[in-house]
Amino acid sequence: MKPFKPAALAAASAVALGLFAAAADANTVLRLSHQWSTADVRHQVAQMIADEVAEADVGLEIRIFPSASLFAAGEQYTPLTRGRLDMTVLPLSYAGGQRPEFNLTLMPGLVQNHEHGARLNASPFMEHLEGLMAEDDVMVLVHGYLAGGFGSTDECITRPEHMEGRTIRAAGRAFEQMLAAAGASITSMPSTEIYNALQTRVLTAVNTSSASFVSFRLYEQLACYTPAADYALWFMYQPLLMNKSRFEGLTEEQQEVLLAASARAEAFYLEEAKRQDAASVERFREAGVEIAEMTSEDFAAWLELAQASAFAAFVEQVDGGQDLLDLALSVE
Repeated sequence: MKPFKPAALAAASAVALGLFAAAADANTVLRLSHQWSTADVRHQVAQMIADEVAEADVGLEIRIFPSASLFAAGEQYTPLTRGRLDMTVLPLSYAGGQRPEFNLTLMPGLVQNHEHGARLNASPFMEHLEGLMAEDDVMVLVHGYLAGGFGSTDECITRPEHMEGRTIRAAGRAFEQMLAAAGASITSMPSTEIYNALQTRVLTAVNTSSASFVSFRLYEQLACYTPAADYALWFMYQPLLMNKSRFEGLTEEQQEVLLAASARAEAFYLEEAKRQDAASVERFREAGVEIAEMTSEDFAAWLELAQASAFAAFVEQVDGGQDLLDLALSVE
């Protein structure tokens, strides 16, 4: 037997490493950006898909960039439409500046509960929105609505008159219009900036999702929390989106794996969204924050105000706005 030479070992190792690197380079890598922490349900949805795609071993990899580490929170839709970003989990109303129709995905009182949101996702209303996204070279992989509520640094918020004199951050133009009509001052910012704004009292109130209330630890800055309970005014459509051309450029096998993983993630998203509403209440209660709930009379007062402000403004400002609103309202 010939003696084993260290040089031969080094050469063999180099060849093996080269083959491994070549195999790694052969993978198609998709970049997925979002603004939330890794503990947030929206990250969990993305991670679930990434893990299933990796396990399928079809030469496809999804690299996730959480906490706005790749693109700023409000600056993800445009890169997605231009192919500079492959995937994102994004509140669609963030793109309302480019497509005002998207503002209807965060309209006060339009979604009654999580099951109603799921029916909206499978309706002609959503088909219309998906058509607009397709024009922007964007497609939906995972549909999902998240519920939310109000938080305050002092007295609780359950009715419109409780907004008088407050400075609030609300996600979406429609909520801003409604809350301004109730007497609040509006300060716009992404979710990632809410904590510091509450801490410095730039904000005295906030309106956001149950998931964001917890993942951004807002219980550390709030005195009262009005969660999504029997009556929830705040539902926001927050899908996982993909650049359409990028999807179409994948192999048929890769597409099938990605779509199957997305379908399972969508089912998880719906159930987890419901669970997190209840979990957020417990987290705030543990932190010593007062919990308040809206009554049916409170909800009716908000809805009346929304119809006179946000609904009316949408119809006036958006071409075909009444038809699109009617499509949404027709879903029972």
